Amino acid sequence: MRKLLFESLIRPPLTERPPAASDTAVDELARALDGAAHKRLGRSLSIRAVDAGSCNGCELEMNALSNAFYDIERFGIRFVASPRHADVLLVTGPVTKNMREALKRTYDATPNPKWVVALGDCARNGGCFVGSYAVLRGVSEALPVDLHIPGCPPPPIEILKGLLALLEGVNSKSGPRS
Repeated sequence: MRKLLFESLIRPPLTERPPAASDTAVDELARALDGAAHKRLGRSLSIRAVDAGSCNGCELEMNALSNAFYDIERFGIRFVASPRHADVLLVTGPVTKNMREALKRTYDATPNPKWVVALGDCARNGGCFVGSYAVLRGVSEALPVDLHIPGCPPPPIEILKGLLALLEGVNSKSGPRS
C-alpha cells in the first residue's frame, strides 16, 4: 500500500485532453442557437431531458453542456425540471416498456409548440439493446420524433449542432408540433 501511495505522489495525475473545439467555435454555435430560439420562439430555449432507459452515456455528454467549458446557460439555453416549462424533450435511451406511459405523459404535459429529439443511437433505433424483451426500440415507437442526433454517445458539440438544425428547420419535419 505504501508503494502505491508514494508512486501516486511522484507520478503526475492522469487527465484527459480538453475538447478539440475552440472556445470561439462553441461561442458562435451557442449564439446561433440562442438567436434561432429567439427568432423561432421569441424567447430562450428550454429543454427537458428524459431518460427512457439508457446506460447514462448520453446523459453525461448532455450534462457536459452545463459545465464550465460549454456553459450554454450563458446564452439563455437551459434545462428545466418540468415538462410544463419545456420547448424540447431531449430523450435518451431505448424506450423500455416500463417507461412508455411515463414518456407519453411527459409529452402530453409539454405545452405547444414542442419538439422531440432522440439523442444517441439507442434513442434512434434501440442501439445495443435491440431485441431485448424489455425494450420497444427507439423513441419513435412511442412518440413522434422531430430530430435524431446519432452517436454513442454524441459529443456535446454535436448536440448543439443538432439543436441548432432543429430550430433552423433543417432537419425538422414541419416545425413544432401544435
